[in-house]
Amino acid sequence: MLLAIDFALIIEKLILIVVVVSASLVIAMYTTFAERKVAAILQDRRGPNRAGPFGLLQPLADGLKLFFKEEIIPNFSSKFLFILGPALAMLTAVMTSAVVPWGDKVQLFDREINLQIADINIGILYVFGVVSMGVYGIMIGSWASNNKFSLLGGLRAASQIISYELAMGISLIALLMVTGTLSLKEMVVQQQAGHWNIIYQPLGFLIFLICAFAECNRTPFDLPEAENELIGGYHTEYSSMKLGFYLFSEYINMFISSVIMATLFFGGYDMPFVNEANFTPNIAAIIGVAALMTKVILFIFLFMWVRWTIPRFRYDQLMHLGWRILIPLALFNMLVTGAAVLYFNR
Repeated sequence: MLLAIDFALIIEKLILIVVVVSASLVIAMYTTFAERKVAAILQDRRGPNRAGPFGLLQPLADGLKLFFKEEIIPNFSSKFLFILGPALAMLTAVMTSAVVPWGDKVQLFDREINLQIADINIGILYVFGVVSMGVYGIMIGSWASNNKFSLLGGLRAASQIISYELAMGISLIALLMVTGTLSLKEMVVQQQAGHWNIIYQPLGFLIFLICAFAECNRTPFDLPEAENELIGGYHTEYSSMKLGFYLFSEYINMFISSVIMATLFFGGYDMPFVNEANFTPNIAAIIGVAALMTKVILFIFLFMWVRWTIPRFRYDQLMHLGWRILIPLALFNMLVTGAAVLYFNR
């Protein structure tokens, strides 16, 4: 029996993949510009303002600089693993965007196009599976560098991510009890029909937010880099675009983490106090994408604000927060949520 192949659907998905990946890279590139501008505002200085109008071409100049920097691979390193590390970090960062519902459906060329690359019913499990692989990029790169400071940064990253993924996963179990689904699209649809999940899970959101800081290696959880302790951390030996891949993957992870938090707890592409049914499908989809991006920008600003405000934790403080505060809080939240669900659904 021959299977019918919908080539139009394949082309549609390929175009959507190219658009989403390209947009993620451009957003990550200009997030570095925004980071420097926010840091300048908080520190009462100007920030980048020479390359182009208002310094808007600074990210392009930085990228060009990385491309033309000398490519150095240490003599005593494992060359294959040394290249694989940053490639894996970048790949896993981009792959998480596949299950994100960026908006509702649009009508183009007599086709109904869903603004989601893959609407799978275990979307959040896919995100966790891909994100948990990201630490391998750091570990492989740090091990292949044959540098003790890089290795220490890799060990810190592995133990930090393992510690905080537990609390993050348990906090999501409580959310799944409320929604009854693992599909990100279904979660958004439920929030459109009712209330945002932040109302039902404020403690779960707080735990998830703190763990997202740790997963992205953002200050005050940037111990894997800790330049005043480990020179440059796990990417000490890297240069040129291999270093660029590590830096880009961090910003893409921050962007995707913001998208996931907006989707899980703040309605995703749902615009509050606006009835999308009053608009044509294309206009409603544009409004939805704009709403999602607005929420994401606010989260990214929060990431930056915290980075330039709070000092780095000591390592014992980081482990204490993860194992003795966040995990018990996540378990408490899960038990209370389970009791509430059983009580109201009896």
